[in-house]
Amino acid sequence: MNKIPTPLTAYEPGESSQYDDMVAKMLASYQNFGGLNHSESLNLPSKHAIGEICEKLLQLLFPGFHDSDVVYGASLADLTSRRLTDVIARLEDQVRKSVRVGNAKRPTGKTKPIIQKFCKALHLVREVLVTDIEAAYNNDPSARSHEEIILSYPFIEAISIQRLAHRLYRAGAPMIPRMMTEWAHGRTGIDIHPGASIGSHFFIDHGTGVVIGETCKIGNHCKIFHGVTLGARTFVKDGAGHVIKGLKRHPNLGDNVTIYPNSTILGGETTIGSNTTIGANVFLMHSIPSDTLVIYEEKSLSIVTKQNRVAAELDWSI
Repeated sequence: MNKIPTPLTAYEPGESSQYDDMVAKMLASYQNFGGLNHSESLNLPSKHAIGEICEKLLQLLFPGFHDSDVVYGASLADLTSRRLTDVIARLEDQVRKSVRVGNAKRPTGKTKPIIQKFCKALHLVREVLVTDIEAAYNNDPSARSHEEIILSYPFIEAISIQRLAHRLYRAGAPMIPRMMTEWAHGRTGIDIHPGASIGSHFFIDHGTGVVIGETCKIGNHCKIFHGVTLGARTFVKDGAGHVIKGLKRHPNLGDNVTIYPNSTILGGETTIGSNTTIGANVFLMHSIPSDTLVIYEEKSLSIVTKQNRVAAELDWSI
């Protein structure tokens, strides 16, 4: 029989605890301002569990690349079956908790359809990831092999998890897709919202500091560098001053767009046309037509030898 939790108001200080007063205040804070799970039997989704699920999904996508032991072809069918069964059970548990947030006891019937849609798309996710690996190999002269890219490029981990999370996002799973991409964000420094729609042959070079917002739509064969932000320009509010959810806030990129480091492109009405190149450190809040080069011209750059610089400094001091 499950133990019935003691009500917070019935807390009795222990005789030997020196922290009774602090514990009582923390319990009062939980009751007054939230912080407890909805019930002990129906916990909130677990960040730790989501991290483990992400690891197991990467094993499914790239067998042998995320394993300590050798994966043999003869055992691959059995291994894949066991892994798929395990990850589905784990994910189903977490999705069920997420759909019950706010109404913990009433079954919703949403979990099974969400999981089924997700599982049917797993092989499709892997197919498009192959194009991302090809894009990295073809666009990075330092890449020596596809194996090197899978094993060492942080963007592959980030885009793999995002493409998986995007499928869950489209299937209607609340909360879990965002937890997955934030797990990848913490590991790679690349922040891609699960709602972003990203075409094939996508490549993020280096990757640190990249931000891609929820309503971004990115075409095929696009390449961006570290520090690029595809963000929102403004947040529309209703009459009561609350931010309106669900509006188009982030830019669109056509096909074959390249964006160099530390550029920022903002706004849901902003579209970067196909075959356009955005240079480094550019700030844009309006659309750019196709087949365009956008750069900042060089300003006030001085190049002098160190010897001439010393002489100039002496002249200034006279």
